[in-house]
Amino acid sequence: METLFTPLSSFSGGLLIGLGAVLLMLGLGRIFGATGIMSGLVFAENQPEFSWRAAVVLGMALSPGLIFAVTGKMPELSIPMSPLMIIIGGVIVGFGASLGSGCTSGHGVCGLSRLSVRSVVAVPTFMVTAGITVYVIRHVLGA
Repeated sequence: METLFTPLSSFSGGLLIGLGAVLLMLGLGRIFGATGIMSGLVFAENQPEFSWRAAVVLGMALSPGLIFAVTGKMPELSIPMSPLMIIIGGVIVGFGASLGSGCTSGHGVCGLSRLSVRSVVAVPTFMVTAGITVYVIRHVLGA
């Protein structure tokens, strides 16, 4: 399996994620961690908490439609896994995010910029684990 090199779209996406994180911090004093936002949406304590979290999740869900409106084509998405494997992966990621007190967006985008010691440990752990996983899947298992 070949991974496409897409520096412009990757850089643009990173800028937009960073801008969203900064705006959320400036506007509401909140950290942009996708797992924490989703968890807080499910277990919202009050209406204002539910509202901003719902807006963020809705924005994430509607983004492909915005891309279609601007470019005239949907983003290409290819997931070479069975639905069962996707569900298992989601459960593992959810467990890991809970165990690690945050997800990649919370630690990587916001935690590192705040010089959080927990994030300085978590992000390299994510990166090394991802590298090992890709190596095993592509070169050991041959998928």
